[in-house]
Amino acid sequence: MARPDRALVRHDDIAATLSAPTRTLRQEDGRVRYWGWVEREGRWLRVVVEPDGETVLNAFWDRGFKP
Repeated sequence: MARPDRALVRHDDIAATLSAPTRTLRQEDGRVRYWGWVEREGRWLRVVVEPDGETVLNAFWDRGFKP
């Protein structure tokens, strides 16, 4: 969240994406990707969670996501 482009990602947007994702994908390393539409921003948010299912590794605006 220290990068300027990721500082604009709000914690409530992350929580909303995790609670009601549009798409979910489990990676081979056990991490899980979640995508959710953030209406206020008009763009897709990708949240990557560690295999424990709770620790957020990364969250960023995904310009290339196609639902």
